[in-house]
Order: sequence, then C-alpha cells, then structure tokens
Amino acid sequence: MTPGGSWTGDDREFGGEVHARWLTMLHRSTADPGYRDEWYDEQCGGCRFWLALSGEPGLDWGACTHARSPFDGRVRFEHDGCDAFAVREDGSFG
Repeated sequence: MTPGGSWTGDDREFGGEVHARWLTMLHRSTADPGYRDEWYDEQCGGCRFWLALSGEPGLDWGACTHARSPFDGRVRFEHDGCDAFAVREDGSFG
C-alpha cells in the first residue's frame, strides 16, 4: 500500500495481515471441537444477506446485512455463521 494513497484492496501482504487478524474474531470456527455438522450448511458465504467485499479481502470476507443477525453491519468470514442464517435461493456461495 502506498503511504498516503488510496487502498484498492489488492495488496496481498496487507490482505493477508487483515485475514489473519480478523480470523481471531470468528463466531463459529470449523476448527472448534464443538462445531456442529449442520453449521457446514449454514455458513455466512451461503447466506442471502452476505455481501462480499471487493479486492483481496473479498475472496473470503463480506458484510452481514441481516437485520435480525447479531452481526448485522459487521465484516464476517465466509465460513463463519450465526442463527439468523437464510439460504440463498440460487444455492450460490461466496
């Protein structure tokens, strides 16, 4: 990223740092021994209220726009999830 310049989201090193830092804030980690099998089908990336970010972070991250979710207005990892999940009608992910 150029000092003082606009960030376009395409800086891989910075994107990697963001990814690592944000992973510490997951609600449901697939690595957690308590992760339930049904949650694999209810991940943020498959929710109709999940909007992908642009640039490098957008490959894995998006914003929750579900008014009933405790994560509304927050950036979420595509494999995270919550109880307000709503499946996309077209079955797409990410």
